[in-house]
Amino acid sequence: MPIVLFILLAILLANIGFWNTLGAMLGAVGVMILFSLILLATIAVAGLMALKRLASR
Repeated sequence: MPIVLFILLAILLANIGFWNTLGAMLGAVGVMILFSLILLATIAVAGLMALKRLASR
């Protein structure tokens, strides 16, 4: 599997160029980080709502 990622990275570098590829990879990492933060915040809010509902009973 890592060899496939390396080949894809080499193809990106050959077709697009180093700086555009670096920007695309950093953008993809940023999107994954933001998605994770939003997912964690959603889970935290759902947990707080569940705790409030259980505490009120």
